[in-house]
Amino acid sequence: MAVSTKDIRNVVIISHSGEGKTTLVENLLFKGGAISRKGTVSEGTTVSDYNEDEKERKNSINMSASFYEKDGIKVNILDAPGFLDFMGEVVSGIAAADAVILLVESVGGIKVGTTKFWKLAQEKNLPAIIVVNKMDKENADYDKVLEDIKGKLCNNAVAVGMPVGAGPEFKGIVNLLTKEGIDRLSGDDKAKAASLSAKLIEGVAESNDALLEKFLEAGTLSDDEFSRTFREGVVTGKIVPVLPAAAEKGIGVEMIMQMIKDYFPSPLDVPGSLTSPLHEGEEPQTIACKKELPFAAQVFKTISDPFAGQISIFKVKSGSVIINQTVKNAKNGGAEKLGHLSFMRGKTLLETDSVIAGDIAAVAKLKDSHTNDTLCDEKHPLCFGEISFPQPAVSVSLKPKSRGDEDKISGALQKLTAEDQTFRSVRDPQTNELVVSGMGDLHLKSMINRMRARYHVEVEIGTPKVAYKETITGKGDSQYRHKKQSGGAGQFAEVWLRVEPGARGSGYEFVDEIVGGAINKSLLGSTEKGIAKAVSEGVIAGYPVVDVKVTVYDGKMHPVDSKDIAFQIAGAHAFKQAFEKAHPVLLEPIMHVDLTIPKENTGDITGSLSPRRGRVIGMGSEGDMELVTAEIPLEEMYKYANELKSITGGRATYTMTFSTYEVVPPNIAQHVIAANKKAKEEEHHN
Repeated sequence: MAVSTKDIRNVVIISHSGEGKTTLVENLLFKGGAISRKGTVSEGTTVSDYNEDEKERKNSINMSASFYEKDGIKVNILDAPGFLDFMGEVVSGIAAADAVILLVESVGGIKVGTTKFWKLAQEKNLPAIIVVNKMDKENADYDKVLEDIKGKLCNNAVAVGMPVGAGPEFKGIVNLLTKEGIDRLSGDDKAKAASLSAKLIEGVAESNDALLEKFLEAGTLSDDEFSRTFREGVVTGKIVPVLPAAAEKGIGVEMIMQMIKDYFPSPLDVPGSLTSPLHEGEEPQTIACKKELPFAAQVFKTISDPFAGQISIFKVKSGSVIINQTVKNAKNGGAEKLGHLSFMRGKTLLETDSVIAGDIAAVAKLKDSHTNDTLCDEKHPLCFGEISFPQPAVSVSLKPKSRGDEDKISGALQKLTAEDQTFRSVRDPQTNELVVSGMGDLHLKSMINRMRARYHVEVEIGTPKVAYKETITGKGDSQYRHKKQSGGAGQFAEVWLRVEPGARGSGYEFVDEIVGGAINKSLLGSTEKGIAKAVSEGVIAGYPVVDVKVTVYDGKMHPVDSKDIAFQIAGAHAFKQAFEKAHPVLLEPIMHVDLTIPKENTGDITGSLSPRRGRVIGMGSEGDMELVTAEIPLEEMYKYANELKSITGGRATYTMTFSTYEVVPPNIAQHVIAANKKAKEEEHHN
């Protein structure tokens, strides 16, 4: 079925984990005629959860794309995971969507993921429908959840559906928009439907200032005024419709489909996309989603498929593209040939000859294009602003189990980091450890399991070593003579130097104060080389030395025996002796940590920071969550993530960035030095 831009709907489905997103998607695809048989999460047969790790966990881990075409409308559905550990996938889906369906469970109500993901959608001003799902569960309470939604998420929420029964007695929905089913009600139910209908009309009137005045005078709205204003209110976000459903039984699914068709925006209804200047001095532009304009699209998700290779999922933001067309990557300037264009239905790729403005599609095996890249017409280059992904918060070290795994690990990590923008991999230059970072333990376990299952790489997991540094707090002076005579040419060097603290962040500074040629320029270079080696290896615990000024002010040479190696040795020993006299200390990285925690846990969390050597530097609030800003040593943060999760029942989240280096307390420094010495002895012994 050929569709135009006005007939496309791009919808992301979000919720806390376990609210029934994937089951709803399966029912939408089934009722939309895209699949002939409904799969189930429990059997691992759904369109959305097609990866082996998702089937095993019976939960979504990746955002998946699928679509159905019905009544002249094409609906692209982005099914996002519900675990906070996979927030990057939610961010990808929200970035590509024009509207959102939020699921809230009928019994548990609003949870931490509900609030977090709703906030992300609201930051992008996405129009929304809220579905109170699982109304067939025991103790389902639509009225309570509706009040929670109004109090905690959005006060402009209005019920457009009323459940008939609840729990095992849940039979269906009264559609308050069409009045369908109201005539079958009686008694309290009929009165309740009338009350909800009145609130709906009032909510629609309040979304339009001009209409509100008329409503207050007349007390009602015409059908045309109501319908037109309701859609305007939904598209602009001034109205958030709420309806009940039991997706597993298919109850409410048809009403959701009708709402998507009639009230969700097409790409034409959405404000254009803002560009990011390619050259200095350029102003950002707003690009309208029109087929007549030059082609421009943004890659919002990358999949590393072991069989098909890299698959890039993109949204066309203007113009159109045809198969085998060559386009430009605006970020790196390279050319890409779009050889295989497809629409995605889970893991199934349905090939297409073209993709129009507003639509979502996939292309395989691009040479050098990744998530966030802009693909555009070669003659009309432009670049869209990047999707902002959250920073990973939890890190582990990886060590390959065998030599064979060592050879494969970098390739596997490269593919996984391309696929997930919240998963990072670095080789720490100081500790030489391979460190991977993610959004949480579950996220990291998932990526490491995927590395094993997909790329056959086995690794050992550990806590990363902290990149301590050494410095001094006082001054030290030393002279060192190196003399070696063992027949034939000997070795001789004498170096006099002093050390003193440098400014924090100054690194290592070498100063030449030699006068009268006591050490010639060539051998002074050898001296500096020896000192630099000692600086990199450390003195008290084997960590690099920073923020120290080393001044060589005198020395002696021998006309025959003074040579490069002698002055390297003398320089290194003189530096170490002076360093040890200058009150050396260890420095540790301190992290700036932003915590979002439930208000009821504020005291527990602030109390838990003190034993972790953390200090609170700011506090604020956001709804029912408390925002705490703290500075905490990195060594403590490696252990703190699980404690934070335990205290708050998994409701807390945090982000951290490097702040500064500070002196390690003496008792902890002694432990670090002893542990490092023991590790070196064991390494030497082995």
